Amino acid sequence: MSLRFSSHVFNLYSAKNQSFFVTRFSSQFIKKIQVNSNIPFAFPSPTDNSLKFRREKLNPITASTAPSVKTLNTASFRSKNPKDVNVLVVGSTGYIGKFVVKELVNRGFNVIAVAREESGIRGKNRKEETMNELKGANVCFSDVTNLDNLEKSVESLGVPVDVVVSCLASRSGGVKDSWKIDYEATKNSLVAGKKFGAAHFVLLSAICVQKPLLEFQRAKLKFEAELMREAEENSGFSYSIVRPTAFFKSLGGQVELVKDGKPYVMFGDGKLCACKPISEPDLASFIADSVFGEDKINRVLPIGGPGKALTPLEQGEMLFKLLGKEPKFLKVPIGIMDFAIGILDFLVKIFPSMEDAAEYGKIGRYYAAESMLVLDPETGEYSAEKTPSYGKDTLEEFFEKVLREGMAGQELGEQTIF
Repeated sequence: MSLRFSSHVFNLYSAKNQSFFVTRFSSQFIKKIQVNSNIPFAFPSPTDNSLKFRREKLNPITASTAPSVKTLNTASFRSKNPKDVNVLVVGSTGYIGKFVVKELVNRGFNVIAVAREESGIRGKNRKEETMNELKGANVCFSDVTNLDNLEKSVESLGVPVDVVVSCLASRSGGVKDSWKIDYEATKNSLVAGKKFGAAHFVLLSAICVQKPLLEFQRAKLKFEAELMREAEENSGFSYSIVRPTAFFKSLGGQVELVKDGKPYVMFGDGKLCACKPISEPDLASFIADSVFGEDKINRVLPIGGPGKALTPLEQGEMLFKLLGKEPKFLKVPIGIMDFAIGILDFLVKIFPSMEDAAEYGKIGRYYAAESMLVLDPETGEYSAEKTPSYGKDTLEEFFEKVLREGMAGQELGEQTIF
């Protein structure tokens, strides 16, 4: 059996992309139900090419003018003008990373964007495309999964680092990939950044780590704990951990299908989960605020977009209203996913190589039923009231744009389970 679909629910990284990462197990499932086609499960496969390191467009500070690491750790970069603050961005070519680089450049920071020589989904972008995409930033081609090479690459720039912003996220959410990117590569960026003077680390995490049932969530939490410990042990170092709710693009997968007359597919009664979706530019703005923001120092920062929390049912109703159509829903029992996951878990015992397939199933199940809202520790329930709002872009405006222009530029990636 093969399944396809797209839904809110599946903002992982994201994160990764993301990049925050956006899982499509559920989105693949929904499309299958809507179009009744036989398409294999799909999830993104990471690209692990060994890359050379290059410095582009950077005017290095000379040895005589570059402040020492010791000096940087005791001096406050927050007292400087943005043009004098060097911000190292890792995960710069990911979906959110690109918006963050643009926002930091627009605010006048000296941005050093770390990128692979072959970036993007399946490494489809070459160096020239990457540099054009990250216009205004100093592009440093490197490999964050290799600490020694990353350190040499940063060292070759000849400039100190004031702040590290990490938008790294596993593209697949697989077990090994999660630990390689969400933990190891992110830690490499912390180690390399601190070695060259970084006094602040802004981490793009995910709101779903509050209830860690998945491997990528555990990997993120392990790094978060080490980042907090680093700040506790070093008074000259601080952090901001940003935990966003769902991204707009992870909610747009059904728009064109519904426009073509297909039903809006949701699990259960459509009220199993909710989110306060935030646009990519608004999230990038919040992350940029975290570079200088005194109120964001050494804090975990859950963040959502403007307006009320929306369930899948409410998102569907909004879409039909924009189309001027009578609502047509297809409600799928969540038990179907439980059944599929049970089969995958059984098969893993026989075929250990299917470990990631089972994990992808659990990812889809998680985002079909868990809200992307603050989890109230007192009640154990998700709380829309306790989930902060930020920005001005609304999901309704995003839906209107997709109805006019389609999902071009909002690709979720091609992923493979089987």
